[in-house]
Amino acid sequence: MQILVVLIIIAAIALGFVVLIQDSKGGGLASNFAGSNQIMGVRKTTDLIEKITWGLAIAILVLCLSCAFITKKEFSDRYGSRAAQTEQTTSEE
Repeated sequence: MQILVVLIIIAAIALGFVVLIQDSKGGGLASNFAGSNQIMGVRKTTDLIEKITWGLAIAILVLCLSCAFITKKEFSDRYGSRAAQTEQTTSEE
């Protein structure tokens, strides 16, 4: 589980850098290539940065959900009977 947490932190930092590269008004990294039509072009650069942004966001989502399911399973394996007894006791009162 610690590996998942480390991966989430790395992906979050990378996402922060990628978002800082972008500019909502067409600036950022893409504006450096605005001189003339190049092989990649401005539009291709922004498409790549946008795909990286979405990929990192989806990776963080998947890693967080995986971490939640693993934590829930570990909790129920470790404290399953005590947690069920506590819930029953509080609901009967």
